[in-house]
Amino acid sequence: MSLDRISAALFDQAHLYHPGKAETFVRVFGPRLTGTNITIVNGDGGVDHTAFSGGRASAGVLGDRLGRTYDRYSARPFDMIDGVAIIPIEGTLVQKGSWIGQSSGETSYQGLQTQIARAGRDEVKGAVFEVDSFGGMVNGAFETAASIRQLSAKKPTIAILTDFAYSAAYLLASQCRQIIVPEFGGAGSIGVVTLHADWSEALENEGVRVTIIHAGKHKVDGNPYEPLPEAVRAEWQARVEAIRLRFAEVVGQGRGKRYSKADALKSEARSYEASEAARLGLVDAVGDPQEAFETFIAEVNGRP
Repeated sequence: MSLDRISAALFDQAHLYHPGKAETFVRVFGPRLTGTNITIVNGDGGVDHTAFSGGRASAGVLGDRLGRTYDRYSARPFDMIDGVAIIPIEGTLVQKGSWIGQSSGETSYQGLQTQIARAGRDEVKGAVFEVDSFGGMVNGAFETAASIRQLSAKKPTIAILTDFAYSAAYLLASQCRQIIVPEFGGAGSIGVVTLHADWSEALENEGVRVTIIHAGKHKVDGNPYEPLPEAVRAEWQARVEAIRLRFAEVVGQGRGKRYSKADALKSEARSYEASEAARLGLVDAVGDPQEAFETFIAEVNGRP
């Protein structure tokens, strides 16, 4: 991915990321993007998390072009065992991507929606969502959550965390009928983050002055060459608060009495270890992922 694309995707956008993942991204790419050292205020060191690393196992938009491609060749866009679809939600979650499943550390909402739609077909008895992600983009997340909720209304679904489900990943997992987390996994981070880079002081120190010529009073609001105005900060704060409210509402729709909208807001975007997540109702049980998978398949197929 080119650096200009990374910059456009990273800064001045609302994200449903675990804050530690966002901090790690900035620490890694920040100096390459800006050419200067990066100072992170109130940081905690970030997290080092990559799907499949350390021996972790892998489960494998408009017009649904990706899905129609699979249909054309009579191919299922997911693995299936005993009539149960296995759909991975792993790595960084992005809106678009012409692939099914995880690719180069990313899972696209586009690919997930393609799989979810086909999991609703008659030959599929239920769906397992294998989750290991610290979250990702806002755009596409709520639409994907809605499609999982619709599937859950029709067929048995379960989110089995092989490690973590934070932020956007938890949003998706919460729409399944059940959530199982491993003993040392985690869930939560029901919040929103926006990053803004202010290069003005660094440019001044380098003797560089940027002149911005624009038409329209708000055309360059939040540009990186000037300190962020308080009015723009307040506007962005209102936007992330609105997304957080929507996040909490959707979690409440999926979890019901187990973890309500009020509970989600009360968490203040905290991330929880497995036992605490289960106690509070973010997840249904702490258990071995493989055992949970085998139990779910047996139940869906009416086996003891």
